[in-house]
Amino acid sequence: MKKKIIIIASSLVVIILLHSTPSMALRTHIFFIGYPKAAISSGIIEDKEHNEVDKDKFAELNAKAYTLTNPPIEKATQGELRNFLVRKFGFLHFAEYYGDT
Repeated sequence: MKKKIIIIASSLVVIILLHSTPSMALRTHIFFIGYPKAAISSGIIEDKEHNEVDKDKFAELNAKAYTLTNPPIEKATQGELRNFLVRKFGFLHFAEYYGDT
């Protein structure tokens, strides 16, 4: 029983740490979609253009757009995975691909 509690608690701590900040959530998302090298090496900057243009939409979603400085290249389309949207739920952040708009 104690072993199960320790495993569950450890898992929750890891999830909280991986989603505690926008940059960690973005790096975690990039890692799990199959680009571990880009998750570690790419820089992350706030995408001021998208954040200004879609200010009302992002405020409603409680989100901000971020851009990778060294984005990975998607294998299927050979496109750059550059722009991501990071949404905040409570104290946790979750990233998703925003597109190359």
